[in-house]
Amino acid sequence: VHHCRPSAIFSFLSKLSFFHTFNYPHSLIFSFTMKYTGFAASATALMAGVASAAVTGVTGKPEGFASGTTGGGDTAAVYPSTTDELVSYLGDSSPRVIVLTKTFDFTGTEGTTTSAGCSPWGTGAACQQAINKDDWCTNYQPDAPTVSSITYDAAGTLGITVASDKSIVGDGSKGVIKGKGLRVVNGASNIQISDINPHYVWGGDAITLDGTDNVWIDHVTTSNIARQHIVLGTDACGNVTISNSYIDGSGDYSATCDGHQYWSIYMDGSEDRVTLKNNYIYQTSGRAPKVQTNTLLHAVNNYWNDNSGHAFEIGEGGYVLAEGNVFENVEAPLEASSFKGELFTADSGSACSSALGRSCEANSLSGSGTFSESNTDFLSKFSGASIATAVPASEIKSYVTSNAGIGKLAQ
Repeated sequence: VHHCRPSAIFSFLSKLSFFHTFNYPHSLIFSFTMKYTGFAASATALMAGVASAAVTGVTGKPEGFASGTTGGGDTAAVYPSTTDELVSYLGDSSPRVIVLTKTFDFTGTEGTTTSAGCSPWGTGAACQQAINKDDWCTNYQPDAPTVSSITYDAAGTLGITVASDKSIVGDGSKGVIKGKGLRVVNGASNIQISDINPHYVWGGDAITLDGTDNVWIDHVTTSNIARQHIVLGTDACGNVTISNSYIDGSGDYSATCDGHQYWSIYMDGSEDRVTLKNNYIYQTSGRAPKVQTNTLLHAVNNYWNDNSGHAFEIGEGGYVLAEGNVFENVEAPLEASSFKGELFTADSGSACSSALGRSCEANSLSGSGTFSESNTDFLSKFSGASIATAVPASEIKSYVTSNAGIGKLAQ
């Protein structure tokens, strides 16, 4: 499937909330779309070092490749009062701790757009549809049934740009961004995103990184997303840690027409280093994650549950060390037909010692396909890097289900 660089729409609720409701029937936009009649979402995006007693700050520090990320640090907090002011704070060149105390509603500000589309994955009630954006249907799915008209809110097709050294902080349940997303792109660095719930994203990816460095995504919940829950685009995303997050792939519509989200996590950068730790990846069917181009991924102590297709899709240039993970009822932990990269599944604990400075932890599988690859040649790529710790897989299921996702920072 061809991957175009996405425009995200976020709807978040809780401490920092993004809430969006649409009444447009049947389809979501971008290259791939979901069919829903409306949606709401919520999230708290928060960074560390916030000097405000009214705001709960990020607990702990990032492990792995994004260690040292500080966001806006201890700069004095600012409190935007209008959508224009919020956009200005997020995109300016100053370090910022941005506290949201109200709803910032972008819906309807750019009108609606109507476009044709297609149904490449089937015409059943549970199947996603696709917008013919950039002639995607025409060029890549010429034989798919056509959809004559899909109407969507235009404001959500391009998210708000987030510049370097930013912290976004929701004040209790008051901080709401409605109908817009966040894009961390074009050299932006030192950004922390924590305790948020991108939810019912209309026509794009939930979290987009492209050409970034030092980004920590922590205690995030993503659900009802049209495309990728998290995507790293083709430009390098140097040091990224995704931790303690809940990728919820359940929903009424999917590309596999079975309520299991296919577009989960996509890592496609030219020089990406990613730590994926303590995450709960639930009810997916593919790209969970997809890793390729030149991406070094350390997947450690994650829990995959109820995957009707495949978890890892590793293309050429994808280098994956997977250790201490739990796969439960995952049809194919690794998609064998597309496997062109390098993978070590850490069956031998001692093989990691020279690269990581410690032994690896074995993975655990139940009700799942095979997951056993022994290529260790690439482990030297971890040399000198900040490496996340690991615990035995037997400790992961209970820990992750209790701690991953929004609202669990204190756990």
